[in-house]
Amino acid sequence: MKLLHAADLHIDSPLRGLSGYEGAPVEEIRSAARRAVANLVDLARAEAVDAVLLAGDIYDGDWKDYHTGLFFTVQMRRLADAGIPVLLVAGNHDADSRITRELRLPPNVHRFSTDQPETVAFEDLGLAVHGQGFGVRDVTDNLAVTYPAPRGGMFNVGLLHTALTGRDGHDNYAPCSVGDLVSRGYDYWALGHVHAREVVHEAEPWIVFPGNIQGRHARETGPKGATLITVDEPGRVAIEHRDLDVVRWARLDVDASTATDVDDVLDLVRRRIAEARASAGDRLLAGRVRITGAGDVHEALWRDERRFVFETRALAAEFSGVWLEKVRLATRHAELADAGAELPALVADLARTAQALRADPSALEQLVRGIPGLKTLDARVAEEGIAPADPAWRADLFDQAVDLLTALVTGTDGEPG
Repeated sequence: MKLLHAADLHIDSPLRGLSGYEGAPVEEIRSAARRAVANLVDLARAEAVDAVLLAGDIYDGDWKDYHTGLFFTVQMRRLADAGIPVLLVAGNHDADSRITRELRLPPNVHRFSTDQPETVAFEDLGLAVHGQGFGVRDVTDNLAVTYPAPRGGMFNVGLLHTALTGRDGHDNYAPCSVGDLVSRGYDYWALGHVHAREVVHEAEPWIVFPGNIQGRHARETGPKGATLITVDEPGRVAIEHRDLDVVRWARLDVDASTATDVDDVLDLVRRRIAEARASAGDRLLAGRVRITGAGDVHEALWRDERRFVFETRALAAEFSGVWLEKVRLATRHAELADAGAELPALVADLARTAQALRADPSALEQLVRGIPGLKTLDARVAEEGIAPADPAWRADLFDQAVDLLTALVTGTDGEPG
């Protein structure tokens, strides 16, 4: 038996601020989520899987129009034509309370109840799938503890949208522990909600976050896709990640500590882009360059930061299929680095505060929402990408602020300033 487990498709997820970047491949990125869904269906058909498991957040919220639902329906019909059933639960982004439009899905798709857990059994396969979707966005109850007992002699799967005990950058919806899941006696837990792939527990049972199928922005880096599950017999299970993304987001950190001038830094950047370009295959590479390290080149970089940014973007244009979303300087003066324990207390305090806030999304939200003037910017959200309600946007804004403050504190002359 083969199963394909995916989650967090976020079809037609809105793009924020890309139009403000010169030369941004807006349409290519805008269509990426749909193309990744088509890749998911292609993979299911090529592998002749026995079922597809979708663990929530099929959509990114209420549809702007029916085209979003129509696209998903068409893809599900492609699976129906291949005789492949689909089992899905709603997550926080596509909860019953958030999706006000509806199109009838083909009969091969089963959407689990949001009122209580239920079981769908395939006697011919020896497969039982248990699940419950979100009726509202903010589900704070532990849904897992009410899931039904496993079916004897069958491969039992729990389909659940959850943050478990909490994951960085994700609201703690449907909280539960690994112990809660293990105690149900299932063979595999197909989880969703967390966008980074994670094998939480290996065997008896497998507990897996497959991650989202397409990175949506520069904080969702690396390969994205689904998990292929092969069951030879109960107790003999193999899992394998399969890439589905068509745009590969990458954080391109470059250590400039050994560079003697700006040209040296650009050579380092060129090599880093070449490495990332090769690993991305035939996908579009969307990169964020960050120059780090302490050295003599620090002053030259910061003296004409704007020129360096444009030089880096011109360099990226040498490669086919590469777009740089941002170029950041986060270097320090060599003398300051040599001071070691004598680093200004303010820098150390800033680092501790940054670490604490990154680990506490609610505190970061309060901080960002408290910035004067943000509440008056609603009309500019679509145009300029100002989205204080978006956790990813808040985290990105915070990272930029930390980089800038660190540079200002260290100063270009090696003295606090």
